[in-house]
Order: sequence, then C-alpha cells, then structure tokens
Amino acid sequence: MKRTSLIPLGLLLLLAALALIPAGTAPTSGLPVNGGDVAWMLTATALVMLMTPGLAFFYGGMVSLKNVVSTMLQSFIALGVVSLLWVVVGFSLAFGPSIHGLIGNPFTYFMFRGVGALPDPRLAPTIPLLLFALFQLKFAIITPALITGAFAERIRFSAYLLFISLFSLFIYAPLAHWTWNPDGFLHTMGVLDFAGGTVVHMSAGFAALIGALMLGRRRSHANDETHEPANVPLIMLGTGLLWFGWFGFNAGSALAASTTAVLAFGTTNTAAAAAMLSWLAVDVLRGRKPSAIGACVGAVVGLVAITPAAGYVTISSSILIGLLASVTCNYAVHFKSKSTLDDALDVFPCHGVGGMVGMVATGIFATQGGLITGHWTLFLHHLLALVIVAAFTSAGSYVLYKVTDAIIPLRVEHEDEELGLDLAQHGESAVAPAGPKVVRAASWPRVVREAAQAALGMEPGGELEVEAEYQLTAK
Repeated sequence: MKRTSLIPLGLLLLLAALALIPAGTAPTSGLPVNGGDVAWMLTATALVMLMTPGLAFFYGGMVSLKNVVSTMLQSFIALGVVSLLWVVVGFSLAFGPSIHGLIGNPFTYFMFRGVGALPDPRLAPTIPLLLFALFQLKFAIITPALITGAFAERIRFSAYLLFISLFSLFIYAPLAHWTWNPDGFLHTMGVLDFAGGTVVHMSAGFAALIGALMLGRRRSHANDETHEPANVPLIMLGTGLLWFGWFGFNAGSALAASTTAVLAFGTTNTAAAAAMLSWLAVDVLRGRKPSAIGACVGAVVGLVAITPAAGYVTISSSILIGLLASVTCNYAVHFKSKSTLDDALDVFPCHGVGGMVGMVATGIFATQGGLITGHWTLFLHHLLALVIVAAFTSAGSYVLYKVTDAIIPLRVEHEDEELGLDLAQHGESAVAPAGPKVVRAASWPRVVREAAQAALGMEPGGELEVEAEYQLTAK
C-alpha cells in the first residue's frame, strides 16, 4: 500500500475527531420560523441537490464511451468532498461575520457550531439557519462539478479531488461572501446576483478556461479526430433533471415561499424555453440540422443567463435574456471550435459567457435600478463586478492548478488517456466488455460435440463427455 493512499483516510479520521469536540450554544434570534417557507426551502434544497446528478448525466452523455463513468463520478464525488468541507469551514468562510468585506470568520460556524434551528435575521429571517446553510451547500457542490467539462477525458482523479477542495475554499467561498453575505463588498456596492451568475457560473467558466489551457489538448483533439458523444439520450435526461432542479436553484433563492419565488420560477422556465428555440434557430441559419444536443445546450444556456436576474426582471424580459444568451453563446462555441482551445464540453462558452451575459442583462433589465429605468449606477457596478470576478477567478484558479500539479500531476499519462479514464482510473466501464460467445458443450448436437472432442484430442462418449464451457470465435 502506498503511503499517500493513507492521506484521505487520515483526513477523515481527523474530521471525525473534530466532531467529538462539544458544540457551542446556538445563538438565539427570537424570530419565528415560518412553516410554509421551511417546507418550500426543504423542497428547493432537494431540487438543487438533484442538479448535480443531472449534470453528471449531461456531461456523461457528451464524452466518449470510454470516459463516461469517470466523467459522471467527477460530479458525484463533489457531493461528498464539498459537503464535508462546507460543514468544517466553508459555510463560515462564506457567511460568517465579514472581515473587511472579503471573507467570513472561519471560526464562527466551524464544524457547524451554532448552525441550528433558529433563523439568522440577516441571512434568512424565516427559516432555520441550518436549512439556509444546507441550501447554500448545494450551490457550493455543483460549482466545481461544472468545471469538469473543460478538462474531461484527461485529468487525474486524485488531482481533481485536491483541486476542487482548494477551489471550494479559496475561490468559491470568497465569491459567495462578496456577493451574498450582507457585508460582502460586492453586496454593499449594490451588485445584484439573485442565484449565482458570478458566484457559480462565471467562477466555474473562468476556472474551466484556465484548466483547459493548463492541461492542454487531448490527443484526439490535437489530431483533429471526430468526437462522437457516448449517449444522446443521457444528455437529454441530464437536461431534464437540470431544468427541473433549476426551479429550486432560482426560485429557492428567494429564501421564502413568496411572490419573488413565483417570479423567479416563471422567468427561469421562460428564459430556458426561449434560449432552447433560439439555439436551434441559429444552428439552422448556419446550415446545421436542429439537433437534440443543440436543444439541450440551448436550454442550459438560458438557465445560466437568467440565474442572476431571475427575481429582478419581468417575464417578458426573460425572453430577451434567453435569446441574447443563446445567440451569444452559440457563436462563442463556434469560435472556440475554430481555435486550439480544448474546452471539451464548452464550459467557458456556455457557463462563463452565459453568466456574463446574465449579469449584464440584470444591470439592464432589473425593474429596480436597471438601465431601462434610466439609472446607470447598477449597470456600471455590474460591469466592474464582471472584471473583478473574472480576474480573481482566473488568477486564483491558475495558482490552484499550479499548486495541485506540484503535489499531484494534473494530467494522466498518454497510455491512460488512450485506454480511457474509466478503466485507467477506476477499473470500470459504462458497458460490459464485448467478448466471444460462451456455449455449453453439453448442449451441442452429438455430431458437433464429437467433432469438437476429436479436434481437442479427447475420447468421445461415456465419462469423457465434458460439461466445461468452450469459447468459439468466428473467423
């Protein structure tokens, strides 16, 4: 056994030991808990959790057949890794008392101490703080999982685990603090990000771009080999789960069973519908056939773009947001395909660009303070936020990739890439390996059985009639 293989077990044992330390007393707020809000937010939390398996299906169907399991596992494993990090310190970094508007106090909610059944008046005044923390956890889980599409089919699994741990603590948590903590500096600037245009989609998009550049091109991509998705129905299944879960993602971000949640629900569905049809229309205009994959990608792009705006714009505005995002991202994917950038599943053109379109659109179409109301401040603040988030995520991700690579090489060996990560990294396959048909000798006709026995130098009849299985290969 390699000594390095003991590290994960040692870390889990350390966490178990920390859990034995007595918890402090949960703070009291005196605020009543609203049963209706609790019921809705429990539902929304479960819906957002479902998005990560949905993403696994979405990405898994897009990669080559020999990489389906590894790609899906990269999403599923985030449920385990990020959940524990969030309990230990992630929630504190994101939503603890602010340190100069940049990061939360890591000790405030360490090991979820003080995260209990009572509400926090500043974060979510009508639901338990524990429920708020669990809802926000689901966002933290899916964000690093989104990045995996960029370096699919070539990243080492152990290096990926280290990277998403670092990303969750040093990129995601600060961005969540800046944007959603009441004292975060972007929040105090007045930046509006209803459900994660900057925190989730821009951060994942720019981290994906840097990752694709640092890991380099797949050999198949460098050789201009045609890529065939493993399973289009899987992509469609994943899209359906994502669309379904996105109602919790956006409408749940109202943090209450309110009219704002209803508005976010409506804008989410409308933007996705408009983007899906717009993507197909652009494909047809460019001389391509309307495809299932195009419809799925278009719908997801619309969901990405409406995310920051969902509770701030009208239903009619969401149609335009979906259309603008779909057209923009479609051409971004087209231009990327003409370059040498190997963002395998178009994470940056769809999530990075889509998130930016959504943030700009929020600054334009927000019913309170948007450009359409004659005010420039919000729009300009959103442009500034785009620059800050893009620069921070790009530079921070570059450093984290470098640190990861120095500890564990990021990229698998060429032989492993050729074999496929399913077998090379996990010893599994999405389908049973094909092999010669097995036929039981005792079931053969007598003439055939005797001929086979003669060919094998066996005596026919009696005790020598075998019940072993022979493998015959057609030549």
